[in-house]
Amino acid sequence: MNRPFPPRNSSSTAFLRVNGKIRAREVRVIGEGGKQLGVVPLNEALTMARQQGVDLVEISPNAEPPVCRLIEFGKFRYEQAKKEKESKKHQHASTVKEIQLSPLIDPHDLGIKIAHAIEFLCEDMKVKIALRFRGHRELAHPEIGFSVIRNFLEKIAPYGQRDFEPKLIGKSINAMITPLPRNKRAKNPNKPEHGHAPQNSHSPDSHAHKKVPVASEPKNNGLNNPFTNLEVK
Repeated sequence: MNRPFPPRNSSSTAFLRVNGKIRAREVRVIGEGGKQLGVVPLNEALTMARQQGVDLVEISPNAEPPVCRLIEFGKFRYEQAKKEKESKKHQHASTVKEIQLSPLIDPHDLGIKIAHAIEFLCEDMKVKIALRFRGHRELAHPEIGFSVIRNFLEKIAPYGQRDFEPKLIGKSINAMITPLPRNKRAKNPNKPEHGHAPQNSHSPDSHAHKKVPVASEPKNNGLNNPFTNLEVK
């Protein structure tokens, strides 16, 4: 069972010594289920591995003596990959992505911001929404900003829930969104379902983008400024 080093691009298991690649004269052996088998000469540990039909994997090379585990190397790599995946999931859960809005945001831009928020939530990241007012005219009518925030929250509701009601702090309305559990969260609309064949690249609909529902198109010759006819209080 003299196996070479695993490939260098195989994450944390890339530099592990296995079987005949282990250099120590004696090692501390851990058996099935974490059972401590004591410190034994390397040759004896290799014999134990052969008799059980598994590998001798050096898991703590800097210990004195080095610690080795009796386990099939493929199974060990699977366990390590699973642990790394869980670790990354927790890292994402502590990551906060901020999305900035304005009370005058264009419907198309709002749709893009909503799509970004959905993408972050589907990656188990929290989303902070910050809507900033500019000037006394905008700040005099916070209800317009709250309307934009409510519209935003309504669109992302299948993917996340707000930690608290939107609050006006200074010149900004802030809200924090936490992703829903995976079993209660809607599927990511930006990723095709598993097993579905991709569309033909020559079909007329192949370049069509998925539309995110947003507010109706602005009137008044394309200008969407709700502050135009308002007086400053």
